[in-house]
Amino acid sequence: MIPICLKVNGEDCPVQVKAHWSLAFVLREKIGLTGTKTGCEMGTCGSCTILLDGKPIFCCLKMAVDAEGHELTTIEGIENDGVLHPLQQTFIDGHGMQCGYCTPGMIIAAKALLEGNSNPSEHEVRLAIGGHLCRCGTYVRIVKSIMDAAEIVRNT
Repeated sequence: MIPICLKVNGEDCPVQVKAHWSLAFVLREKIGLTGTKTGCEMGTCGSCTILLDGKPIFCCLKMAVDAEGHELTTIEGIENDGVLHPLQQTFIDGHGMQCGYCTPGMIIAAKALLEGNSNPSEHEVRLAIGGHLCRCGTYVRIVKSIMDAAEIVRNT
C-alpha cells in the first residue's frame, strides 16, 4: 500500500492505495464520495468526470497515485454552504436527468465549460458534454438545463 494525500473538494484526504487503483475507485470506495459514478471504466461514457485543477477528466483513466498534489473537485464539492450550484438546481428544475447516472459527470463537464464561457452556444454545450453518454436519451433536457444555468451564472 502507498500512503498518499489527495486534496478533494478543498479538504486533505489521506488514503492508502495500491499503485494500480484508479482515482474513480479511490474516490468512491476509499474516500466515500459516491457521486462520482463508474460506468465503462474505459473513458468512453463520462460518468466518472471530475475536475482536476479545474479541468474535466475521466477519473477512471487516472491512477490515484498520480492525482496527489492536484486539486480535485467532485459533484459533492460544487455546492456552496448548502446551496446547490446553479447547474445542480437547473438539472432538478428542468428534469435534466432520468435515471441520474450520467448526471454528475454531465454537471461537472458543464461547470468547467461555464467557468470559461458563461454564454455558451448550444453547439458549445453539446461539444462540452460530447464524451458523455446518457442511456436514457435525455440530451434535450440536459442541454436546456445547462443553458438555463449559464443564464443564472451570467446574471449573478
